[in-house]
Amino acid sequence: PGGKMTIDPAVGAVVVGFDRNINYYKIQYAQLAINEQKAEFIVTNLDAVTHLTDAQEWAGNGSMAGAIKGCTGKDPTVVGKPAPLMIEYMEKKFNLDRSRIAMVGDRLDTDISFGKDNGLKSVLVLSGVTTQEKLLSPNNQIIPDFYCDSIADFMSSK
Repeated sequence: PGGKMTIDPAVGAVVVGFDRNINYYKIQYAQLAINEQKAEFIVTNLDAVTHLTDAQEWAGNGSMAGAIKGCTGKDPTVVGKPAPLMIEYMEKKFNLDRSRIAMVGDRLDTDISFGKDNGLKSVLVLSGVTTQEKLLSPNNQIIPDFYCDSIADFMSSK
């Protein structure tokens, strides 16, 4: 007989956001809540990597979500980019016209996909995750409407 982890019966959802202190206990707790208590599995994003420093890429939230998906066999509900939840909410709350919105971001797989998938113009800035080499690569399938070096390019007085 081994040890048994007790899960709070009030847990109705497991929400995975970026966590520098992820550990086996948290993954196991999430697995039990999802598989045994039928808790909803929600993630803020599926970013493969993130930039905590300018020195290197670090494992992103997608790696944490992947660990839980791997032990539960369940696909999460994504509430961040590129899922439509945010734009649908903003569109209704602020009576926005999607044809007048541009999504500006530095990631092809989240920011630009969010714009393309949700009927927005998309602007890629090359000052973050995505390099010009990656953008122009024949392997890249996500094409922004526009791209520029930096968000500062929008602030030019000329």
